[in-house]
Formats: sequence, C-alpha cells, structure tokens
Amino acid sequence: MKLVTDSGVDIIFPPETRNAIEVEIVPLRVSLDGKSYREGIDIEKTEFYNLLAATTNLPETSEPSAADFADTYRRLAKSDPEILSIHTSSGLSQTLNSAISGAAMTPEANVTHFDTRTLSVAAGWMVQAASKAIKAGWSAKEIVSLLRRIRAGTITIYTLDDLKYMINGGRISHMKGLIANFLDIKPVIGLEKSNGTLTQLGQERTFGGALKSLVKEIGKMHTSEKFRAQVVHASNFNSAAMLKGKIMLGFKAEWLPIGEMSLVLGAHTGPSMVGVAFADQSIFDEIPE
Repeated sequence: MKLVTDSGVDIIFPPETRNAIEVEIVPLRVSLDGKSYREGIDIEKTEFYNLLAATTNLPETSEPSAADFADTYRRLAKSDPEILSIHTSSGLSQTLNSAISGAAMTPEANVTHFDTRTLSVAAGWMVQAASKAIKAGWSAKEIVSLLRRIRAGTITIYTLDDLKYMINGGRISHMKGLIANFLDIKPVIGLEKSNGTLTQLGQERTFGGALKSLVKEIGKMHTSEKFRAQVVHASNFNSAAMLKGKIMLGFKAEWLPIGEMSLVLGAHTGPSMVGVAFADQSIFDEIPE
C-alpha cells in the first residue's frame, strides 16, 4: 500500500522517525505579488515569510488540482494499486475534494481517502501512524479505524496576534474579524470535531493573555495523566517556545519537536500564529512498531 498526503499536513518528528515515513506529498500553492509557488518545490518557508514581510499585498492559496492527484495516483499505482490518501480538513480546504476527483480519473488505483478534520502536526501524527501500520501489513480498513481513534482524541488550539490574514482568507467572518481587529482582541481558536471547521474558544486583549488562555483551555480539555503534545508556529519560534514553557509548568507530556507549520497554512494565519496539538498518549500505544 502506498501513502499520500498534502503539504498542509505537517510531518514534524525527530530525523530518524521522519526518515522512516514513506509518503508522497502533493504540494498546495501560494500566490504572492502575482507569482504562484508550489509549497516545498518552488518556495520554502523562510523565503515565503521574507517575501511576506517585504510586501503590503496579502497572499492567496489554492489546493492541488485533481490532475495533480491523478498524476500521483497513476504513478504510484504502477508499483501498488492500493493507496491511502490522508488530507487536511475538508472543512478548511478543498484539497480532499480534489483528491477524490483525482482518484476518479485513475481507475487503475484503488484509493482510500481519509479526512483528518484537522491540520498541521495533528494531521501529521495520523500520517506517521498510517505509515507504521502499512509497514506492519495492516489493511486499509484497519488503518482507517486507527486514524478515526486518533482523530477523535486529538485537539488543536492556537492563537495569533494579527487577524488581517484570516480575514483576507475568509477563515472568519469579515465583520467579526474587523471588530476584533479594531478592539485589538486576540482570539483563541480550536477545531470542532464534526466538520473540522474553526471555532472561537475565547479572546483576550493581549497576545500574552491569549497564550495564558490557551494553556487554560488545555486544562479544560485534558483528562489523562499522560499526553502527547507538539507546539507549532508560523514564523514565531520565540512565542512558540514561550507557549511550550507555560504548558510544561502545568502538565506532563511526551513532547515532539516544536515545528514551523506549512507556509500555506501560515498564509492564512500570518506569521504570528502559535498553537499546540495534544492527545492522550494511550491512543498512540496502538500503533505498531
């Protein structure tokens, strides 16, 4: 079985773990100042944020085309027609729909699609779990069942200092965003489980206050003694490290490395974004070694 994902899924693990994950990544696209780039091919994260800092224009993003996925599935099917394709939340992106359309164009491939209903590293955890299960000889049905359990038990919450990027990308109501921006409110945002869309969990008047509020939200949602956690940021490592420090003061966790998320996701949040994904560690004990 072959494994496919998209570049909005952040697979951030220690090198030896990351190198063991066999996955084909189909790039999303970002456009800025009239130029279009394929993430990870035509542009890297540092270059993108440098360009973003040097312009007054706002970025636009787009999902891979159905033809992009069809080309990928067709190529992989030459060696194995069984393909598992894991993607960023359909509630936030049309990527999954493109993947499904691409599969319809490649009858030689038997593609199973999975909607993570989340994004970034939380989705990356599912890719890593699927990779291990494939190597252990699990069936697509067994892997999807595991991924559903990880999806149900994983929570992502984040905050940011500047709402203009989310307003521009249509990720929040324009009216609500404009009011929040005028009042200098910093939202604490989560992903609801049923459709994988954004939901506001709280708001603060300062970014520091929002970080504290985010940690309080973990206390409301975290029920196990041992959990996995990973802090992620757009281009804001110092605040990410600060957030991890605050979480470590109140909770014991199995930590994965702080990671810089997909630049296409960063195009929607802006460079100030920091967040955390966390889940009961026992869920991952089911993953084969």
